[in-house]
Amino acid sequence: MAGNDEIRATAQGAAPVPLSVLDLVTVGAGRTATDALRTSVQIAKLAENRRFNRYWVAEHHSMPGVASSSPAVILAHLAAHTERIRLGSGGVMLPNHAPLVIAEQFGTLEAMAPGRIDLGLGRAPGTDGATAAALRRTDRLNEGADDFPQQLAELTRFLDDDFPDGHPYARIHAVPGPVQATSPGGVQSPHRPPIWLLGSSGFSARLAGVLGLPFAFAHHFSAQNTVPALDLYRESFKPSAVLSSPYALIGVSALAADEEREARRQVLAAALNMVRLRTGRPGLVPTPEEAETYEFSSMEREFVDSWNSNVIHGTADEVRAGLDDLQKRTGADELMLTANAHTAEIRLRSYELVADAYGLPLG
Repeated sequence: MAGNDEIRATAQGAAPVPLSVLDLVTVGAGRTATDALRTSVQIAKLAENRRFNRYWVAEHHSMPGVASSSPAVILAHLAAHTERIRLGSGGVMLPNHAPLVIAEQFGTLEAMAPGRIDLGLGRAPGTDGATAAALRRTDRLNEGADDFPQQLAELTRFLDDDFPDGHPYARIHAVPGPVQATSPGGVQSPHRPPIWLLGSSGFSARLAGVLGLPFAFAHHFSAQNTVPALDLYRESFKPSAVLSSPYALIGVSALAADEEREARRQVLAAALNMVRLRTGRPGLVPTPEEAETYEFSSMEREFVDSWNSNVIHGTADEVRAGLDDLQKRTGADELMLTANAHTAEIRLRSYELVADAYGLPLG
């Protein structure tokens, strides 16, 4: 079972806590999914070289501008291009999948990159209701979310290969996995991907606390719930074999640019993309030029202003100040940054500027 040493990390440079990366594998207008995945490799290499702690990929479906429908496949690709940085899901949406399949996929990833894999789990579908129904082959969409604790328990037992005698799955084993160590001549890796619970409300916060698991909160799209959820997690926490004390990570939208105006242009384009998504018109991430000429309705403008108020953006110094303030207000143990922009160059430059602002080491 994974322990503290695979979850907790040490802050680098002048950063107040470890810094990590959340990748949505965004596809900009005029770009392809191939371009987006190549960018993910570039960012992962940069993140590893600048001592970011971990690199997570989020599961989304039926969104043209987000090419991360298959986190396990992407993580295998990233594992082949990196050597040290932790890789994981931020997250896999558990109700969309059979627990055995997830255990097999992440057991395979662990075999590819021993000691570097995180398994972050969410209970939302990562898409709209109709797509969720297609994924789950059912129209009873609440069933998956309601059954989340039971699905989590089943997945954990597959990962640990410890179903009790008499259980219907006692003779079923996730491979690669611990059963290989009990086979004649078997030798098994000492590592098992640590489970993280992800959330944007109090449900997963409480569950993570009760189970003594690390918790990742989606501050980047549910900022108003961040502090209450983290408080609930800490209040509910019970020490476990995984963690002796709470460990909370928050996802943060942050974009640094060489000039403040450029940061504002890129953030506006990302916000327009969200406007279209929230109004049932998902598409590719628009260019800043398109966003600047778009005629926002009063309601859309209100949404953009509210959305961008939670995006830390500007020059490197402004982003550093914003991140420092956010960490102090929330007490987060780790900050996971997601830089949403139209072009690869802007996203890469943002992470580089943040690393420089904090003096993160090279190599």
